[in-house]
Amino acid sequence: MTAFIEAASPHVMNTYGRLPIALSHGQGCRVWDVNGKEYLDALAGIAVNTLGHNHPKLVPALQEQLGKLIHTSNYYHVPLQEALAAKLAQHAGMSNVFFCNSGLEANEAALKIARKFGHDKGIERPEVVVYEKAFHGRSIATLSATGNPKVQAGFGPLVEGFIRVPLNDIAALERATAGNPNVVAVFLETIQGEGGIHPMRIEYLQQLRRLCDARDWLLMTDEVQCGMGRTGKWFAHQWAGIVPDVMPLAKGLGSGVPVGAVVAGPRAANVLQPGNHGSTFGGNPLAMRAGLETLRIMEEDGLLDNAARVGAHLKAGLERALGGLPGVKEVRGQGLMLGVELAKPCGALLQRAADAGLLISVTAESVIRIVPPLILTAAEADEIVARLAPLVQAFLAE
Repeated sequence: MTAFIEAASPHVMNTYGRLPIALSHGQGCRVWDVNGKEYLDALAGIAVNTLGHNHPKLVPALQEQLGKLIHTSNYYHVPLQEALAAKLAQHAGMSNVFFCNSGLEANEAALKIARKFGHDKGIERPEVVVYEKAFHGRSIATLSATGNPKVQAGFGPLVEGFIRVPLNDIAALERATAGNPNVVAVFLETIQGEGGIHPMRIEYLQQLRRLCDARDWLLMTDEVQCGMGRTGKWFAHQWAGIVPDVMPLAKGLGSGVPVGAVVAGPRAANVLQPGNHGSTFGGNPLAMRAGLETLRIMEEDGLLDNAARVGAHLKAGLERALGGLPGVKEVRGQGLMLGVELAKPCGALLQRAADAGLLISVTAESVIRIVPPLILTAAEADEIVARLAPLVQAFLAE
């Protein structure tokens, strides 16, 4: 018997435009709904399911941890926190880590670090440079840092202290901050996710690092979506050969278990002291085990190389199938974080792709976002192209 999924959650707040689909279980890069229909998962829970579904190394480790400790609170030392923090600091070339539960919380903590960094220098009203099209979260502070008026609508007054600049334009940033003694940090997504898969250029990131060093500002790279191996390096800024001062992480860090983190370098490592910040659930043993096992499996299974290699194969396939079509503006991104920008809004493709057995998302109204698990194979990449290309072609012909 087919279960009909529509308006199926009357007691859940109506905050999402959901498709009439309820997923039941998954294996690798595939998931099945409650009716038994199979989908190729090119969304990975929005860049979260790093290891896909039901991973044979991750699941037993989490089951073991459930039988030990799930949560203790931060009144006590959590040895798994130190183990995961050490691994993240090692991979990032940075100093220490604060653990929380989500990307929003990681970004909020980064903004608090920036403000306290300023206050510690005697700046009464610190200001942070942020970007057009940015998305940093939905709390009042991260909403204010976000560059999307639609997301901000209805939630004013916004938090003050942000200076907004265009992407990849160092002269514009210098003009916007000229003579302003209150600037304390530059806060950017290395590759914008919700904003439409817009990368910061390598030379721009290098210019930013030099500028922040010269002016004693914090360089804060939001790697919530583009980090954790998605581009083929641990963190997307590493393609530019730079090290930030503050780096929020989340999404793929726990392969589906909620984990957020703020990694800090020497300039920011000691800004937060006892009483300045905290989190009840942050860094609990289950989340830390999920993060540790995710990193271990990524290393053992060569998933950074896989993301780079299969991502390049997928991008080339999308460019061959769609690149020359009238109505396709650009195929962009890196590794397994790709976007196909169309010349018109394409939200309708969500349902059409699902009907064709493919899970994707549409962001910034006209950008098809593809962020599959990092275990994706070249054959599965070809399958994404084979299912998506005819849908896009038909849609653009309408």
